[in-house]
Amino acid sequence: MSRLMSEMFLQIEKQIQTFFGSSFKNIVPLPLSGSNRFYFRVFLSEGSAIATYNEDISENEAFFYLQDFFYNRSFSVPRLIHIFDNRKLYLQEDLGDTTLYQLLTEDYKKNNVISPKITQLYKQAINDLIQIQLSAKNGLDFSHCYPVEAFDSQAIKWDLNYFKYMFLKLVHAPFNEKKLEEEFQHLLKKTGEAEYDFFMFRDFQSRNIMINNGKLYYIDFQGGRRGPLYYDIASLLFDAKAELPVSFREELFRFYLEELGHQISINKDQSVHFFHLFVFLRIIQALGAYGYRGLFEQKEHFIKSFGPAFKNLKYLFTVSDLKKEFPYITSLIEQQFENPNLVTGEKLSSKKLTVTITSFSYKNGYPADNSGNGGGFAFDCRALPNPGKVENLKYFTGKDRAVKDFMEQSPEVKRFLQSVYKLVDISVIKYIERDFEHLMVNFGCTGGQHRSVFGAESLAQYLSENYDINIKVIHTNEQNWVLK
Repeated sequence: MSRLMSEMFLQIEKQIQTFFGSSFKNIVPLPLSGSNRFYFRVFLSEGSAIATYNEDISENEAFFYLQDFFYNRSFSVPRLIHIFDNRKLYLQEDLGDTTLYQLLTEDYKKNNVISPKITQLYKQAINDLIQIQLSAKNGLDFSHCYPVEAFDSQAIKWDLNYFKYMFLKLVHAPFNEKKLEEEFQHLLKKTGEAEYDFFMFRDFQSRNIMINNGKLYYIDFQGGRRGPLYYDIASLLFDAKAELPVSFREELFRFYLEELGHQISINKDQSVHFFHLFVFLRIIQALGAYGYRGLFEQKEHFIKSFGPAFKNLKYLFTVSDLKKEFPYITSLIEQQFENPNLVTGEKLSSKKLTVTITSFSYKNGYPADNSGNGGGFAFDCRALPNPGKVENLKYFTGKDRAVKDFMEQSPEVKRFLQSVYKLVDISVIKYIERDFEHLMVNFGCTGGQHRSVFGAESLAQYLSENYDINIKVIHTNEQNWVLK
């Protein structure tokens, strides 16, 4: 764990502990997402909260304004509990961990069909989306949006360049700059013909829809701005990870047009045309994101999104005139449909992170780090209750149930392990993100038989339940254990 990361975490913990006072119990980092924001779950004596830390104050201010606007109009967004003075740290209500995406995948994998429950949830989300989009007519001030007020030609050009440099360049696709730019200009012209007087959520997809006590909540809207109607419904229905069945997707789009038609006047043929355009634009933007996060940053779950995205494009090309209208862009993309580095969904390099966990006796010194990284964490267990001093436990080890029961009943041990988990969490998350291959964590005690062994085994179990990593446990003083 870097010194900077450790200091940041401790400062955040201190601020949150001061705010909640005696009700504060613990804080645990949550897995990193595709953004530069850090999320933490704060455990309280009653309930919990979500803390967000983001260095980009302008982005935070956009979120604060939009959250207030939507919350005061009874839209289902998380309640904002507190904004700290630095405007970088804020607290929201904890909506749990269940997303629409999670329910969809569990339901679809189990039954291989979309259940009525999932259908109803998606239709509720679509109805809510329409109200959010139309809220622009009710006093929303787009000057608060970040990084720009509108999804205009400049913002679209940024997405197109993202596609060019983060996808085409990274897959080493040869292309004619002039031809590509000409079709970019044509795409800008065609998308510019849509009406842009609505709120565009920007990332309206199933992983940003939380389900808490049967109710849908919407998160991650800080990038919202003035824009067209069809970008958000394109994001929801053509989300690569969700992989919605074609028939279900078509049913939902018909439902969207029908419900939207009850609110405003629309031309259905024109709506279908713009829908296809913005699906195309959305997937182009997503390919750039997958390229940056997957090919450049080597995050495996983004690489796995290429295959489903290509599948969506194949379908889109069969139901629209996009290949005729944008022959050069579509040909460049189609050349990648059989690229084995993209469609296999496998990481292009590196192995899984390996965490080596050791127990040791301080009498014999610290364990050597054979990975060549120079060592890692060393947690001193000598202040914990010592089973070795208990007559009926001294001939057992920290792997035995009797010693585990003795240690687990101690509040001191629980606090110690919670602190260990918090610190190691930060390093594991960051090491995975940065594609590091090894982390070492050591637990020491006097004899290297009870407390340090228990600590090492406990951490190994915690990490195995929370991360897809390799775990290696070594008890360095095992040959000296005193057993009956």
